[in-house]
Amino acid sequence: MRCVIPFNSWARQPSFLTVVFGCLLLLAPQASLAAALPDEIQEHVLDNGMRVLLWPDHDIPNVSVYTFWHVGSRNEAPGITGLAHFFEHMMFNGSKNYPPGAFDRTMEAAGGSNNAYTNRNVTVYQDWVPASALETTLDLERDRIAWLSVDPKVVQSERGVVMSERRRSVEDSNTRLILIQLWAGAFIAHPYQWPVIGWRSDIENWRQEDVENFHDRFYAPNNATMVIVGDFDPSTVLPMLVEKLGSIPSREIGRDVVTVEPPQRGERRIELRKEANLPSIAMAWHVPATENQDTAALQLLDLILTDGESSRLYRRLVDKDELALSLWGSLDEAFDPTLYILFFQLRDGTDSQAAESALYEELQTITAEGVTDRELTKAKNILLADFYRSLSSLNGKAQSLGDYELFHGGWHKLFSAEEDYSRISSKDIQRVAATYLTCGNRTVVTLIPAKEGGGHAE
Repeated sequence: MRCVIPFNSWARQPSFLTVVFGCLLLLAPQASLAAALPDEIQEHVLDNGMRVLLWPDHDIPNVSVYTFWHVGSRNEAPGITGLAHFFEHMMFNGSKNYPPGAFDRTMEAAGGSNNAYTNRNVTVYQDWVPASALETTLDLERDRIAWLSVDPKVVQSERGVVMSERRRSVEDSNTRLILIQLWAGAFIAHPYQWPVIGWRSDIENWRQEDVENFHDRFYAPNNATMVIVGDFDPSTVLPMLVEKLGSIPSREIGRDVVTVEPPQRGERRIELRKEANLPSIAMAWHVPATENQDTAALQLLDLILTDGESSRLYRRLVDKDELALSLWGSLDEAFDPTLYILFFQLRDGTDSQAAESALYEELQTITAEGVTDRELTKAKNILLADFYRSLSSLNGKAQSLGDYELFHGGWHKLFSAEEDYSRISSKDIQRVAATYLTCGNRTVVTLIPAKEGGGHAE
C-alpha cells in the first residue's frame, strides 16, 4: 500500500541479539562510508530554487530518486487538516501528459517501482528504477510537479479513499487512537496537535478551493529537495535536471509555522474508554527539534529504556514485575520541538498506577545515578549498526542524505554522525533524562477497556 501514516515508529528494529551482528556489520560499512568523501556528493540549487543532491554509487545499475517536499501536517490549519497526506494520493492521480494510473504503469514498464509517505513535517516520494530509466523517471516527476491535475471528480473520489483509509487504519486501531489523543493533549498551540491523516470532519468538508490553494502554496519546486543516489554520471544528469526540472517556475511558498508551543507547566492526563482486550498506557514528554544537540543523547536514552529484553523497562515492567506484555519508545525527526513517547500494553488486570509507578522509579534512578557503561555501549552499538545498515543500500543512502539535509542541519553532518554519537557520555544521558522526562512536562493517556457502546473516541 502506498500510503504511510506515521503515528510514530513503535516497531523498534533491533533486539539485543543485533548488538553482536551489528558490531560485525560496523567493520565493513565504516570503511565504505569513510571512502564516500563529501567530495563525491554534489549539491546544486536550480534556477527555480529546487535543491538537488547527487550521490553517485556504481555498485549496482540502479538509481533511487527521493523528492522531499517541505510540507507535512504542521503546515495545515483547522478546517483543512489532512491535506498534506491527501496530496500524497493526488500526486499519483494524473497530470498533463500522464492520466490517472499512468505514473505507476510507466514506471513499472521501465522496471521500476515507487512509494510515498507523509508525516508531520514532510511528504516524500520515492522512486526506485534501473539506471536506464532515470530520464523516464525525471520526465514523470517533471509532469506531476509542473502540471498536476486537481480535477474535482478525482478530488471527490480520492476523498472517499482517504476516509476509508482513516476508518481502517485509525478508527479501528486502539493504538493509533491513543496516540491521536496523546498528541492532541500534549500540544495546545502548535499544529503537531492534529493527526497526519486529518480530522474526519475536515476531510468530509474540504472545498475544491482549499485543495487547490494548498497545492499552489506548497508544491512549488522551490519547496522541494531531490536526492538522487546510484549508478549515474553527474555531468550527464545535472543538465537533464536543469532542462526538465529547472524550467518549472518557482512560486511564493506558504508561510512557515511560526507558532511556538508554550512550556507545559503540569502533568496532563487523558482517559480513553473504548472496547479493547487489554489496557494500555501512552505517555509523552516535550523534547527539542531534531537539530538540537540533545537529540543524540535522547536517542540513546530511548534504546537503554526500551530496546530488547535487556532494556531497563523490559526487565522491570515485563520480566520482574510482570505488569506489561510489551513496550516501545519513539522519537521521530521533527523541524520543531516534538515528543518523546513511551507506550505500554499492560497485562490483563494490571493496575495502571502500579505500572506507572514502576516506570517513574526507573526514570528516577537514571536521573539520580545515570546509566552503566555497559548499557551505554550496547545502545551505541545498536544505533551505529542501524546507521550503517541503512547506508548499505541506495534507498537507505537517499533517505539518510535527505533526512540529514532537512532535519540535522545539513547533509554533511551524515559523515560526522559516528563521532557525534561517540562523544555522548553517561552524564549526558543523565542530564537529558533530568531535563525533559519530568512530571510537569508529561502527558499521559490511559486506555481503559470498556464494553461496546461505552464511549466514542474521534
